[in-house]
Amino acid sequence: MDRNQKAEVVSALNANLSEMGVVIVTRNLGMTVAQSTVLRQKMREAGASYKVTKNRLAKIAIEGTPYAAIGSMLTGPVGLASSSDPVAAAKVAIDFAKTNDKLEIVGGAMGEVLLDANGVKALASMPSLDELRAKIVGLLVAPATKLATVTQAPAAQLARVFNAYAEKEAA
Repeated sequence: MDRNQKAEVVSALNANLSEMGVVIVTRNLGMTVAQSTVLRQKMREAGASYKVTKNRLAKIAIEGTPYAAIGSMLTGPVGLASSSDPVAAAKVAIDFAKTNDKLEIVGGAMGEVLLDANGVKALASMPSLDELRAKIVGLLVAPATKLATVTQAPAAQLARVFNAYAEKEAA
């Protein structure tokens, strides 16, 4: 890799990290290409990305971003999982690490907040942004649904009474 290619990698990684809500640092303990491909696919499906890059280039790329604190975690064979949704990358990384012992969660950062491995696990246990939105919509719709049910009930009871009188007179 020549100097121009390295500069492109650093600038692309820096631009990517500036837009992300969370960065998870993982240690690769001998994953095969197939396993790494599966991890990348799962990350893409969740709206996240997984990138393996040289530590020296990653340290240069994180300068000037909120994720400068993860520089001390970039030792050995590491990969960076990132997503704009703070929970997506953490969930996929934790789920994949549970089934594959060759991926270790080192830590990460959510903005300027540094997370250790337990912090990433706690983040992964939270509901995702879409799940939270669905809950909020459900909470907003529930009163209207209850109001419609309550206002409809007397009319339905009145209709049953009229129906009972009509059946009584017919008999």
